[in-house]
Amino acid sequence: MSSVLVTGASKGIGRAITLELARRGHRVIATARRPEALADLPVAERLRLDVTDQDSVDQAIQAAGEIDVLVSNAGETVRSPLETVPLDEVERLFRLNTIGALRVAQGVLPAMRERGSGHLVFVSSIQGRLVLPLIGPYAASKWALEALAETLAIEAGHFGVGVSIVQPGAVSSGGAARAGVFGADDGPYAELYRQIPALRGETVTPETVAATVADTIERPEPPLRVPAGAPAERVLRARKAAPETEPFRAAEIDW
Repeated sequence: MSSVLVTGASKGIGRAITLELARRGHRVIATARRPEALADLPVAERLRLDVTDQDSVDQAIQAAGEIDVLVSNAGETVRSPLETVPLDEVERLFRLNTIGALRVAQGVLPAMRERGSGHLVFVSSIQGRLVLPLIGPYAASKWALEALAETLAIEAGHFGVGVSIVQPGAVSSGGAARAGVFGADDGPYAELYRQIPALRGETVTPETVAATVADTIERPEPPLRVPAGAPAERVLRARKAAPETEPFRAAEIDW
């Protein structure tokens, strides 16, 4: 069994991943900005880790001991038209979803490289390969994350470190309900905002994503990109088959 560090383990997808890995017998190091939120998890370690804080990341990695697998899951989203989205919110998403993921990867990579083994698993989204209107800042952060992850697959793969990108679609994790809304629910984009449920499509459970992550970790030769759930598989196939001459629409909406 592997020693797995999970970021963003206190709720939603991260919590489900932690529970699934522990159930399968892995040594799990659960991390979150508020470690008290991890108290009821049946894991080996519960550590404070804020992916936007270098000292926090360094301390958590040192306390964790040997790490075979990093599951980089911490992330958030917003709802806003690009015309009016606060730029500090865009910067915040990139600091958390993209730079934060790279920061933790940088922390675990030296030891993995030196011993010639390890696995970086990034929880991305179908929005790392396509866009949904009013969720563009989140998609941009995930597109950037996937570029970093694919680069790492080449660079670190030379030293025996694997990289996988898990891509769920809409997940019933509560993340969408927690998303900040900036100028999307009134004004010229209000009608589009009302259609976000149709844009997001069919949801899967956090447990579905967790099982995909665990299966990916346990595969002898895990692939680079792994859709999580049938809805993600369908829309990513459609995106791949669509022409590049016009924007891809993941759902039919009145807009």
